[in-house]
Amino acid sequence: MAGSHKGAAARGRGGRLRRTALVGCSFLVLLVAGVGWGYLKLTGSIDTFGADGISGDRPDGSGGQNVLVIGSDSRSGANSGLGGGTGAVGRSDTAFLLHVYADRRHAVGVSIPRDSLVTIPACKKPDGTWTAPQRNTMFNAAFSVGETAEGNPACTQNTVEHLTGLRVDHTVVVDFAGFSALTSAVGGVPVCLPQDIYQKDLNPKRPTRGERVFAKGPQKVSGQRALDYVRIRHGIGDGSDIGRIKRQQAFIGSLVKTVKSRGLNPTTLLPLANAATDAMTVDPGLGSADKLLRFALSMKNIDLHNTKFVTVPWRYEGARVALVESEANALWAALKADRTIDGKNANGKGGPKDDPATPAPTAPVSGTGIQVAVYNGTTVTGLAAQAAGLLRDHGFTVTGAATANAQDQATTVVTYGPGKQSEAETTARLFGGVRISASTTPGVQVIVGRDYAADPSPAPGPARSASTVPADIADGARSADDDVCSDLSYG
Repeated sequence: MAGSHKGAAARGRGGRLRRTALVGCSFLVLLVAGVGWGYLKLTGSIDTFGADGISGDRPDGSGGQNVLVIGSDSRSGANSGLGGGTGAVGRSDTAFLLHVYADRRHAVGVSIPRDSLVTIPACKKPDGTWTAPQRNTMFNAAFSVGETAEGNPACTQNTVEHLTGLRVDHTVVVDFAGFSALTSAVGGVPVCLPQDIYQKDLNPKRPTRGERVFAKGPQKVSGQRALDYVRIRHGIGDGSDIGRIKRQQAFIGSLVKTVKSRGLNPTTLLPLANAATDAMTVDPGLGSADKLLRFALSMKNIDLHNTKFVTVPWRYEGARVALVESEANALWAALKADRTIDGKNANGKGGPKDDPATPAPTAPVSGTGIQVAVYNGTTVTGLAAQAAGLLRDHGFTVTGAATANAQDQATTVVTYGPGKQSEAETTARLFGGVRISASTTPGVQVIVGRDYAADPSPAPGPARSASTVPADIADGARSADDDVCSDLSYG
């Protein structure tokens, strides 16, 4: 009887273990099946745009990855009730280039103002024909080439590659419905406002102030309220689109911080991706759940402080925005070289953390045999002549001194044409080791900036390469871990 009792007990325990294992296995199967269903549902909801519209004349790739993110304000589909743009043609309301460094520990998002005057290269239209290049055209016009409701992301990608010299590895278009769903899926995004915001701030055409939309101070926003927040232009700061860009950068930083606080893993990312991709269009390289999640997980080691946001250097040209080419080119060169905003090497291969200082900063500067043209990039009268005198005193041959096309140059830069880099480095040393930058213009040119006006006799120093980000860009960068209530004027 005892043996029978023990046998029954053992069978009972074995049965319970089998039942427990069966329940556990069933739960695991259900879990895997659920995740698998989620993957299938996610894959089915991802729209891709045709790669045949991407230019065949593309820059070479680099160690890092570049992702172009476009915000579309079309009123088509689910966007109709969310305050999108008027008309049926898709428009690009926001665009930034996210550079993920090769070390996968740093990232920077560079905003490109929608009114920037750029060259839009040849782009494919829906009927299969290609447009002629358009010069001095607003950047957001690229997305509208072909005048379709879904826009032309391939044309915008071509434009960004032409503008930056960087290869765009992936392009993502998020419309208002996708943005609304994403902010709701994360449970809201913390923001902070410097003052109360009213309906008239959202719609300046209103005859009265209307009701209060946002109260002053910190709060969370999601869905329609999140859209209203990132679209406010007239109620905060100087009312410019540049100010709105700064606010959008702060919002994206807060969104990244919120997502990372949940943990970057498939369990937390899948619902977010599922919420967003119903209204997301991507390039074929991201056109599956596996690829999309794999890319998101590749960024899990990027620290919030090392996630930066900047705006490409710009200046006003009438009602439009012109890019400051010398400084913009330095920024693009830094990204291509995988150098961070603060000048560190982030190519994942180790090596020196800063540019080598060559030649020694105490060595005398001799310009014998070097021809230089000088341009005044400021409104300070006589600065080009003053710089020309300094150059002549050190043996340089000055071929001319004139006013630059733009007079908003913050820092002095030396540009050089083919075969003139060594001469440019020598020239740059005379001006305290200013930045040098490659150019299609032959010879060596000095464009003096406001820094030279403040210090017209700097001690010779080592030239900084074209991959050094200008100081004013670095100083204005925002990190994802910045206090959400800092810099509330946003322009």
